[in-house]
Amino acid sequence: MSFKHCLLAATVAVMWGLNFLAIDFSLEQFPPFFLVALRFAVLALPALFFVPRPDVKFRWIVGYGMGFGLLQFLFLYWAMAAGMPAGLASLVLQASGPFTVLLGMTFLREKVRGSQMVFLLVAMAGLGVVGWQRFDSNASFLPFLLTVAGAFGWAIGNICNRQAHSVEPVKFTMWMSVIPPVPMLLLALVVEGPARIGESLTTLMTPTGWLGLAGLAYTVVIATILGSGIWSWLMSRNPAGVVAPFSMLVPIVGMSTAWFVLGETVSLGELCGAVLVIIGVLGAGMRAAKGHKILAEAVSTGMDSVVDVPAGTR
Repeated sequence: MSFKHCLLAATVAVMWGLNFLAIDFSLEQFPPFFLVALRFAVLALPALFFVPRPDVKFRWIVGYGMGFGLLQFLFLYWAMAAGMPAGLASLVLQASGPFTVLLGMTFLREKVRGSQMVFLLVAMAGLGVVGWQRFDSNASFLPFLLTVAGAFGWAIGNICNRQAHSVEPVKFTMWMSVIPPVPMLLLALVVEGPARIGESLTTLMTPTGWLGLAGLAYTVVIATILGSGIWSWLMSRNPAGVVAPFSMLVPIVGMSTAWFVLGETVSLGELCGAVLVIIGVLGAGMRAAKGHKILAEAVSTGMDSVVDVPAGTR
């Protein structure tokens, strides 16, 4: 993975870290299941009418939409509405990293270098430290479990994204958004009810409504179109297990902004855990990049030796 790709992955992590603040604002106005449907409906309508379908097998569009779109945000929004703090949610959701590595090793036969795994474990240890510092006081077990389920959905989406090998990431992201709206709207109508949904739409001109709309706009344009588009582009060009660990930078941004804006406190233990996450993510990325460089050089050397062999000796 090149330095440019590493920088792009880190930029996406910043976008997604800020997104938890935007989600928190949106959930003050909209019920969670309806908010998921609304988020993707805003993208699905222009995709259906104005964006050509990407040149990938439709099953990968469905898989990415179900995993990254529907399952991840169904459980994440449900968890945050049930009391999961924004900063802690940004942390726990990054369990998608090891989930993706595990699924990549199981279904895609992707290999992970021993040194990369060590750094990945260091990052996970950092997440564990931060989670241990916050878990007892700030979140109940159910919201925590729901967020972990969302992380697994994200990992499923990562694998489908990898298998799609799309060279049109924005189109792929837009068309992925076609999958969640209808099932999520049906679920919202059954669970949350038309009255609650209607109230969220008729009070949009209030201060809470404006903040909710601003949060929704950030989620759609920045986090989904730009962030997911760049992430899709990276996943199509690098092994899933190399790209996915960069998502562990998200909680650093998410927890920092939650502390600054929402007043969620950060302890010394959490800061120590954050440092471990940064070391682990950067170390895993650098080791993976070095491994691919060595492999590429070995392949190139092998090809050159074949080309340089005199014809008479073959």
